Amino acid sequence: MRYFDRYTPWLAGASLVAVCVALGLAFFHAPVDRTMGIVQKIFYSHVPAAMAAYAGFTITSVASLLYLLKPSRMWDTAAIAGAEVGLLFCLYVLASGPLWAIKAWGQAWVWDPQLTATFVLFLLYGAYLMLRLFSGQSEGMRKIAASLAVLAYVDIPIIHYAVQQWGVMHPVVEREGGGGLAPGMKTAFSTSMFAFLLVFALLFWLAFRVRYLQRHLDKLYLDCEDLRRELQSDG
Repeated sequence: MRYFDRYTPWLAGASLVAVCVALGLAFFHAPVDRTMGIVQKIFYSHVPAAMAAYAGFTITSVASLLYLLKPSRMWDTAAIAGAEVGLLFCLYVLASGPLWAIKAWGQAWVWDPQLTATFVLFLLYGAYLMLRLFSGQSEGMRKIAASLAVLAYVDIPIIHYAVQQWGVMHPVVEREGGGGLAPGMKTAFSTSMFAFLLVFALLFWLAFRVRYLQRHLDKLYLDCEDLRRELQSDG
């Protein structure tokens, strides 16, 4: 914990610089899309946020699977932190998507398979987080929540391949049916992906650290309560 804490300020600084560079490239270097105009700039944060959400949910599912195989509070803590950060980015995806869709489709939301599957993903991992936060110290509930997280991961490949399988309306990039990116757009997009990766790593570490220290404080509190009862009984 102390080893990683030493590098947290550096990670925060690198994240800030990367985000500023990504914003500069997105607005001043990447060309304006001919069809959608300036609203297409949402792409440079919308897609990287989706990738960050996938990363958070992947950590949650993998850590939950490891917890089911060999219960450990560390895996449980990592799973909760991954879900918290993943849901934050997924919420941004669900909020920024309609802003883009108004221009692209003429309406904020359509029940496109990829959009619907993303909304279901948000609900599934939201349900996992609710189970973990409000189930107390029950080992059985922790395992039920972990099982839900493992099963929920199936929705991610469904989202990713929905465009190819069902020919949905959602824009595609560098995939079958997509036209690719102009060089300026590709530079801005790659930088944004890197920036969001750094921001995700920073937020995940902070969330993990908070949950880890919270559990140690809870254990310390319970130990103090036990000691107080022993002293009262001896007195």
